[in-house]
Amino acid sequence: MTCSAPTLDRVLIELGPLTIYWYGLIIAFGAFLGLYLATKESDRLGLKKDIFVDLVVFAIPIAIISARAYYVIFEWEEYVGGPWWDVFAIWNGGIAIHGALIGSVLTAIVYARVKKVSFWQLVDIAAPGIILGQAIGRWGNFMNQEAHGGPISEATYTNFHQYLSDFIMNQMCIGGTMYHPTFLYESVWNILVLIFLLILRRYNPLRGEVFLSYVITYSVGRFFIEGMRTDSLYVIGQLRAAQLISVILVVGAVALIAYRRKSSMANKRYDGTKIKTKRKKK
Repeated sequence: MTCSAPTLDRVLIELGPLTIYWYGLIIAFGAFLGLYLATKESDRLGLKKDIFVDLVVFAIPIAIISARAYYVIFEWEEYVGGPWWDVFAIWNGGIAIHGALIGSVLTAIVYARVKKVSFWQLVDIAAPGIILGQAIGRWGNFMNQEAHGGPISEATYTNFHQYLSDFIMNQMCIGGTMYHPTFLYESVWNILVLIFLLILRRYNPLRGEVFLSYVITYSVGRFFIEGMRTDSLYVIGQLRAAQLISVILVVGAVALIAYRRKSSMANKRYDGTKIKTKRKKK
């Protein structure tokens, strides 16, 4: 569908040589709210107040580096022969959430061992904050006019997209063509996942299962939304990296839940309550 509409400037403010982009500000805002959610919950459960602040000090820079490295590895041909500093130009977009999650989880594993706290407790508490940060962060893609889907047909626009705000759809008018706002689809899905996780933890599930449920539910949504995007990273041919990773994460998380239950590795509930195991009769 052809279109003509004014778009938003991705630059928030320019102060001499310093340029501040909406993308970075929105990502930072999402991270701040995610941290706030985690610290409130950790305080409720009796953990030290600074445990998540200290974790974030290490996790955020590592997550940014790993997210950028993940993207650059899959898009290496785009950077070969160009200025070397383009590899670090994250303000132009080009970070992958799966890379950020890998870096964050590895950081949390090391951090938990050093601090001698439960890794599963940390990630359970962090999961709602992570998905909230992701939901907000997708609006950084909106400002950059990226992470969108393919062109919208006139019939699809008439039946659905015309009811969305002009604020959103005008920004999806790129080069005279209207595109699917897949950033919006994922943001909405992430909010639904957030609500699910907040409800789930009220039922005091086994420790580790809030985080693993996050992995499963986010990955299911990402698999289908990724299939609509035009800027996917590919592994081989038309095999999308995010879809492959999503399938691996869903299968792995389901298997891990089943294994931890069967082996009694999950011997505590979300709030730290120990589970009494039945003794086998001799």
